[in-house]
Amino acid sequence: MARRKKKFPCGHQGYGQICHRCEQKETDRIRRKNQRQAWEESFRNDPIDLTTLPKNVVVKARRIISQLRQDSNYRRFKGKRLRHNRFIISIPVNRDYRLICRDQGSQVIPEAVVSHQDYNVCKPGSAK
Repeated sequence: MARRKKKFPCGHQGYGQICHRCEQKETDRIRRKNQRQAWEESFRNDPIDLTTLPKNVVVKARRIISQLRQDSNYRRFKGKRLRHNRFIISIPVNRDYRLICRDQGSQVIPEAVVSHQDYNVCKPGSAK
């Protein structure tokens, strides 16, 4: 008894009850949608707004912030105090982004993650 391929409403051909190709596509779409929703939900727990930043910067900034909460030694991350305001600390996230923190005595409070270009523009005393 020879089985015949049938044509599914989507246009694909196969032997089964459903089109496995379209079902796999739909499962992948749902999985990606759930991952995207989980990623967007993770921004609720951040002490500062990181939504506009690239994913690799967000991941590294979150790691630095969580380690700063445990141990406020900003020098571990090559952080430096600014010359014009010694209470502000700049911690490099990568070549293009800096985490700006404020020294509150016993702890370091993150304020923002800015691009290196914006960071250089906002510093007083920089040559223009």
